[in-house]
Amino acid sequence: MTPHSDRRTVARTVLRTGAVAASALAAAYAGPALSTFGPLRNRLMPRLSGHGRPDSVALTFDDGPDHLSTPHFLRLLDTRRVRATFFLLGSMAVRSPGLVTEMYEAGHEVAIHGWTHRPALLRGPWTTYEDLARARDLVGGLTGGAPTLYRPPYGVMTAGTHLACRRLGLTPVLWTAWGEDWRGRATPRTVLDTVTRDLRGGGTVLLHDSDCASATGSWRNTLGALPRLLDFCQERGLTVGPLRDHGGLAVAGWSGGRGRGGQVVP
Repeated sequence: MTPHSDRRTVARTVLRTGAVAASALAAAYAGPALSTFGPLRNRLMPRLSGHGRPDSVALTFDDGPDHLSTPHFLRLLDTRRVRATFFLLGSMAVRSPGLVTEMYEAGHEVAIHGWTHRPALLRGPWTTYEDLARARDLVGGLTGGAPTLYRPPYGVMTAGTHLACRRLGLTPVLWTAWGEDWRGRATPRTVLDTVTRDLRGGGTVLLHDSDCASATGSWRNTLGALPRLLDFCQERGLTVGPLRDHGGLAVAGWSGGRGRGGQVVP
């Protein structure tokens, strides 16, 4: 073997070794994103999925507060005497701080969805930490206490996300049933059918009170489906409320809202 060919062999070996190491690092960072897959997550990670008491359903909303849409949801929930958990984007909360205070004063649970609606796989660990910390501090400043629940955009968890949550005292919570209400072709009927197809006692429902990351006007389909979803739960004797009353999360400390909000839908 000539010195030149020997250098090429060494170079190829180094490149292969580097590629393997890079793949291993990527897997270590992105591996928790496997929790995004609902059926597997619901079976193997019940706490992360939001499983609670078998006679309870946790009602949650993402992407608000939105001054155009969120007030409609707050009025409907107030009429039905139901409280929910709202996972807020910091970039939306800073535009409508009064809405954050209003939902907290109404007894809803206030949690965070990060500052921007961007998947964690596109961020490094430090950027992820800064995003969560910024949202937590803003929302906590508006309500008087630090939120303790977090839902990642698109449900994507990474090792960096888990580390950031641990440092910030946040518990990540995803969902067991969703309405796919962000789609442009969604209707109130499809939202209801999609949610109830997977909804069982102990489940956590994901809906959206804003279209900031969804098809324009999609929140109207969610709003249209919500009364029928509450009726569905009532007919089955399921208590609808926020995650704090759902059980199973073992979240300690402040989580937003005043008083007990979960109750059987009237």
